[in-house]
Amino acid sequence: MIEEIDGRPEGTLEFKIAGRVTGADYDKVLVPAIEAALEQHDRIRLLCQVGPGFEGYDLEAAWDDARLGLRHWSGFDRIAIVTNVAWISSMVRALGFALPCPIADFALDELKEARLWLGESLGSIHIDKEEGLVRVALLGKLDSAVYARAETDLDQVMASMESVHLLVDLSDFDGWQGLSALGEHLSLVRDHRHVPQRIAVLGNKAWQKLAERVFSRFVTADVRFFEVEEADRARAWLRETST
Repeated sequence: MIEEIDGRPEGTLEFKIAGRVTGADYDKVLVPAIEAALEQHDRIRLLCQVGPGFEGYDLEAAWDDARLGLRHWSGFDRIAIVTNVAWISSMVRALGFALPCPIADFALDELKEARLWLGESLGSIHIDKEEGLVRVALLGKLDSAVYARAETDLDQVMASMESVHLLVDLSDFDGWQGLSALGEHLSLVRDHRHVPQRIAVLGNKAWQKLAERVFSRFVTADVRFFEVEEADRARAWLRETST
């Protein structure tokens, strides 16, 4: 049995799964609700509470589950799985890194925490103008929704400048929430690839130095990496040709 829980925030769906799940449960409850939500929103957030009393899937339901994921993965912004079923939690943890959206598992007594995680903003992008350059600070773990908000701000800032020198500050950046967020990041860079003349990447972790190489493949600008303690030197390098 699959039951939809009413009264959730806009763009969020919640379901309770108990007993033995059949293909008819997918066809009558889960699939119509998801497809109706995706007609109104580019991406939705999904919470599935599996149990108590969960007895498993029949073969038709398992097949429907796979087809639903393949058809709609790009439409999910974030997924929370709430369950005490060990094999489901293990599967979420094992496969979560490969999915195009953030997914997390919670115990049944952590339903409140799961709802909070589903609704919170996991990261942010701050964009501001400094003398002769634009600073873009990536904070926390970023999901794809953050980029939609940041793109408008970046467009406005870049449109107001004759030439752009970009300081990308990764000092408080913890990574991407799912592959779709990384895709949005590269898309944002690609869409502005002809605008920046120089890009300084500021970081404090070894993996962040790779951003210098990644940016260079997607933009025509001169890109260099600087350690966080070299922030003044990074700004000076950017301003060498910004006047």
